[in-house]
Amino acid sequence: MIPLIIGLVLFFTVHLVPTKPELRNGLIARYGENGYKIGFSILSVIALVIIVMGYHKLQVMPGKNPVIWYPPVALRHATLLLMFASFVLLVAAYIPSKLRDMVKHPMLGAVKFWAFGHLLANGDMGSIILFGSFLAWAIYDRVSLKSREGGRGPLGDKQGTLLGDAAVIVIGAALFMGMVYWGHPALIGVPVLP
Repeated sequence: MIPLIIGLVLFFTVHLVPTKPELRNGLIARYGENGYKIGFSILSVIALVIIVMGYHKLQVMPGKNPVIWYPPVALRHATLLLMFASFVLLVAAYIPSKLRDMVKHPMLGAVKFWAFGHLLANGDMGSIILFGSFLAWAIYDRVSLKSREGGRGPLGDKQGTLLGDAAVIVIGAALFMGMVYWGHPALIGVPVLP
C-alpha cells in the first residue's frame, strides 16, 4: 500500500503546482518555461510508474489489499457507460468540437468518469484509494480552474463544429471498444466482459 500512496502523493503534489499561479510562475522564473515543463513531465511519469507498480503489487497480494465492499454485478453496466463517456471526453480534449466547447475541460471530465466508474466496479482498498484520489483531484482541479479562469475554458474562442463532434464520438467509441475487447485484458490483466 505504501508505494501506491507515495506515487499518488508525488503525482498530486506535482499536479497541484499549476493550481497555485504564484508557485508555478516562481518555478518558471527560476527554471524557464521548458525547464518547468520537463520537470513536471519527468516527475509525473515517475509518479505514474510508482502508482502502477504499487497498485499491481496490491492486486497480486490480496492479503495486503482488503475488500471493503463487493460491488453488485449490475454496476458493471454503469461502469461501461461511464467509461464510454470517459473515452469520448478524452478524445474531445484534443479535437476541436462543440462538445469540447460545452464541457470546457473534457480531460478532467474524462478523469472523473474513469475514476467514478472504477469505484463502482472495484471494492478493494487499493482501488478505493487509487480511483477515489483521482476523482477528488479532478473535482478539486475543476473548481480551481473555474476560479482561475473566471468561468472561461482553456481553449479561448469557441471553434468546434458538428464534424468535430462526429469525429470525437467515432474515435472515442473505437478507443472504448479497443479497450473493452483488447486493451483492458492485455494491459490490466482483467477482462471487462465475461
